[in-house]
Amino acid sequence: MASPVTWARYFVTRIRASFAQSLRSYEVGDIKEREIYDHVFKNLLNGRLTFKHLVKGTEMAPTFASQGETLLIRSLPRPSPRSVFVGDVVMLKDPRNPDTNLVRRVAALEGEEMLSTHAEDESFKLAPGTCWVLCDNESLSPKVPESRDSRSFGPLPLSNIIGRAIYGIRSAVDHGFVVNSDDAMHVDSPVLAVELDVEDMVSEK
Repeated sequence: MASPVTWARYFVTRIRASFAQSLRSYEVGDIKEREIYDHVFKNLLNGRLTFKHLVKGTEMAPTFASQGETLLIRSLPRPSPRSVFVGDVVMLKDPRNPDTNLVRRVAALEGEEMLSTHAEDESFKLAPGTCWVLCDNESLSPKVPESRDSRSFGPLPLSNIIGRAIYGIRSAVDHGFVVNSDDAMHVDSPVLAVELDVEDMVSEK
């Protein structure tokens, strides 16, 4: 059972996430300005900060099992450089097929200079509001259709990020934390302590 301090941190995280969700809903026109605070209150009362997602394929091997692994995803309703960090494993909307979700690792954030291994390619800086995501499987060529990362579709808008993978389950005896940036693992620790239910996730396998 989580400690009182952990519960307090979790509640603060819920408040911040509720405000972020409400602001995003306002920005896209789903709610009016006068509805923001009511929306925040409803978000606090309903739902969780996490959801489950099954990932398959070799793109993130060896981090995740190619035959399938159930991930616990912590929602990021308004992703920014203050909530997404280099090294994080994130779930995102494929920019070439918005109906498809991918899991990739953030390799660089806005303002960072990108250098190519090919001498003929010019370096460039990532524009504000973008990041660079890569597969963990370094053996995949960017020309392989399955790779589908920034080497093929370029800088990713941060707004395409849905959430961050924080726990993975391969089987009832093979599961554990997803290794993200130190900052992310710190801010996500109360969410894991309160919302992680291993038995429930295993039942999905």
